[in-house]
Amino acid sequence: MLTVRGIYKRGFEIKRTSSPKITPSMRSALQDLKLNTLDVIQAWEDTFQLSDNIRAVSISRLLDDIEPL
Repeated sequence: MLTVRGIYKRGFEIKRTSSPKITPSMRSALQDLKLNTLDVIQAWEDTFQLSDNIRAVSISRLLDDIEPL
């Protein structure tokens, strides 16, 4: 999923896992779509950074951890 507000682009990917890893498709999405950030929605209870622009977001904390555009 892609959300755009002005020049800010945020991507979302949903993974059915509790330990998401950065994949080549995530890196490709960041580069090809020129995303500012990519949030990976996942089953683990914590939200944590996977890299500078990629963050794993807990499904249970979705509304708390993702700021509206």
